[in-house]
Amino acid sequence: MASRARRKQQRWCTQPLTPLMEGPDPEMQDESNKKESSWELIREWFRLQKGLGFHGGGSSSSFSLSLYSNNIPAKTQDLRLLLGVLGCPLAPIPLPLPLATDPLRRGFHIKDIPIETSSARYIIQQYLAATGCLKQEKEMKNMYAAGTTKMICCETEISTGKSVKSLGTRSGENGCFVLWQMSPGMWSLELVVGCNKVVAGSNGKIVWRHTPWLGTNAAKGPHRPLRRIIQGLDPKSTASLFAKAQCLGEKRIGEDDCFVLKVAADRAAVVERNEGPAEVIRHVLYGYFSQKSGLLVYLEDSHLTRVQSPGNDTVYWETTIGTRLRDYRDVDGIMIAHEGRTVATVFRFGEESMQHVRTRMEELWVIDDVVFNVPGLSIDCFIPPADIFDVDNSP
Repeated sequence: MASRARRKQQRWCTQPLTPLMEGPDPEMQDESNKKESSWELIREWFRLQKGLGFHGGGSSSSFSLSLYSNNIPAKTQDLRLLLGVLGCPLAPIPLPLPLATDPLRRGFHIKDIPIETSSARYIIQQYLAATGCLKQEKEMKNMYAAGTTKMICCETEISTGKSVKSLGTRSGENGCFVLWQMSPGMWSLELVVGCNKVVAGSNGKIVWRHTPWLGTNAAKGPHRPLRRIIQGLDPKSTASLFAKAQCLGEKRIGEDDCFVLKVAADRAAVVERNEGPAEVIRHVLYGYFSQKSGLLVYLEDSHLTRVQSPGNDTVYWETTIGTRLRDYRDVDGIMIAHEGRTVATVFRFGEESMQHVRTRMEELWVIDDVVFNVPGLSIDCFIPPADIFDVDNSP
């Protein structure tokens, strides 16, 4: 009864979303106004860590000193990296065709497809049944979700080829987020951690993100869904992403025996996401579905990028994000994961050098409230900020 009363109180949420902060964050006014790309931010953070780990290391140390001369504390750099990696990552592949032509909804002949593909489709059908999507009577047109998060920068491992040094204090920051979703493909996320606010969204055609230190940026490549949505909040979108998956076998996750499904972004879609010297090599998504409950208990994606800057050695960046889903609860007939732990690893290595840097970070998140079919939510709530078009039209 208390849960129903709380949902009724949420009916007032037909008011407009909080306006996007178009100007500079007051907390960041003492910093440089230089616009950096996401890769420049990550490279800057790693150089800072390497400079702190091996003093007297030449260019790395001098670069880290220049960062402090710009009044950017190391803790701020850590939080920026956390929000850049874990704040609002996108799924590896776009959602397939609408459900009317979705391969999961069409009949198929087992003889026409490999056993790995037919097994994956059977597992996804079991997942849809376990989450209540197959017996769902009322269409879910939109969704509102709110929750809390704690992001932790755990440790950085730096190897010179001869020695390995670990840095890190497991310092963390608490925060909260609000997520709105509307079919087809529209969503809006507001995430506040520490003194930083990240706003991201999609109007079904453009995916964008705004941070105080990078400004507004549009995602390159095909339109892809927000990863937070597919990690237990929207079972139908999750199932659609695995429509063309292959079953790799079985694996035990904690106390659950799971089927492992794999789906990868095709080459053409990956090439569209290249940005300057950064070339995306692959992006793969793995889903671990419990053999007992049929639910998704673990989600992992692996993203490999090669960066070749003029005059510098080739550097590879591999980002792996794994999410353990827990505490499934019934919300209007749909099983929604209300708690999870996400661990991300960013691994930097060279083509020939034995040196590498590996950073591990994690997020503990809890969903406090979920409401379907919010009255008054319209497409006007998902309009991109005006400056995103200025960026796209700039020479």
